[in-house]
Amino acid sequence: MAKNAMLPSTWEVPGIFRERLGEQVGRQRVMMADGHLLLILHEPPKPEDIGRKGRFFWRQPDGTWSSDSLGAGPQSLKKHMDEYYDIVTRFEEKDEQATSAAEYFAVANAIAPMARSARNMHQALQQAREMSPDDRNILNHRDRAYRIERTADLLYSDAKTSLEFLIAKRTEEQAESSFQMAQSSHRLNVLAAFFFPLATLSAIFGVNLQHGWENIQTATEVTSAPLPSFPFLMVLAAGLVFGFALKSFVTRNGSEEKKQRT
Repeated sequence: MAKNAMLPSTWEVPGIFRERLGEQVGRQRVMMADGHLLLILHEPPKPEDIGRKGRFFWRQPDGTWSSDSLGAGPQSLKKHMDEYYDIVTRFEEKDEQATSAAEYFAVANAIAPMARSARNMHQALQQAREMSPDDRNILNHRDRAYRIERTADLLYSDAKTSLEFLIAKRTEEQAESSFQMAQSSHRLNVLAAFFFPLATLSAIFGVNLQHGWENIQTATEVTSAPLPSFPFLMVLAAGLVFGFALKSFVTRNGSEEKKQRT
């Protein structure tokens, strides 16, 4: 009989089982020979796991079940299913409590390998069911594996959708914030453009024009101060006119660029 370190040495299984097993567990599957059935399943995977750890369940022709790590009897396969169910349920609770992108990503990242493993486990049990149509134990576990697979798939889809929605929402908020900042910057540019000619003319001609108001002492004191001088009014008017023209030029260019983008 061929030896294989993956199966317990005390198992008196058909030699073909040991011959068909390599040094690694490989995919989840089922073998059957001479009335013996061997289920090759995987332990519940973790996100950081590169390989997969195998679990072997052997059913003898008389219906006796054995496992390499979960004890004997049909309850060994139930314990295996319970581990998958408990992990999926725990991540369901985390998904319901998640509020941030990091939390949704953690759920999706952890449940993705679980969903794939549960899918392959269901397929292996379906094959076992077809090979042993009279075994009710395999039938019940096949149905439970399907429920675990569907729950894991729905949980992954929900976490992924929630994550994408949250990212889209944050992107929309950032776009709105950028738009508001651009509008504020544009208003400041328009304001600066409006007063730029007046500030330039004031700098060129000096800010100490004699306009007649510099001699007023108080608001209640009656004086014979002259009216503002003509040069001051001319500089003020010219600055406002040029400011209005520059403002119109700036806003017109902004409108044209907006039309081109649309």
